Amino acid sequence: MVGWLVLMTAAVAVQRLAEQSLADRNRRWLLDQGGREYGAGHYHLFVLLHGGWLAGWLAEGLLGDGPGALWWLWLALFLAAQALRYWCIASLGRRWTTRIIVLPGVPCVRCGPYRLLSHPNYLAVTVELVCGPLIFGAWLTALAAGLANAWLLLAVRIPAEEEAIGRLTE
Repeated sequence: MVGWLVLMTAAVAVQRLAEQSLADRNRRWLLDQGGREYGAGHYHLFVLLHGGWLAGWLAEGLLGDGPGALWWLWLALFLAAQALRYWCIASLGRRWTTRIIVLPGVPCVRCGPYRLLSHPNYLAVTVELVCGPLIFGAWLTALAAGLANAWLLLAVRIPAEEEAIGRLTE
């Protein structure tokens, strides 16, 4: 199981780096189109969270007792969250980024999962942050990442995003 732990952790790390590259390209395009960035001061907290999540997941997985009986459920939920996240990325197109950037006067995207939820990407990432570590029995990492993410989203990120959208899309 150690091989799967290392392989999956590495695959998720590579995936996140590739997504960051896409997000950076989209960020530059949005800013070139007149987009305005909000909440940049808290962005580093998400970078720390995700880096710590991967390191914690790997360390706890290597040091722990291995996956529990429900590893298959956590894997299924993790993969479902991946599908939702990529549906979000596809639905937002060039407007998808890991930062809060709003194009003034341009209406919010209301297709794909955004027809159903205001913040489906945040739901997907939350499920990933909890279920990824649980696949390998890393419940402390799942708990810490889940709580930190919930606080960052509910207290910081979503309010900043809602305020930016309200200001610039009226």
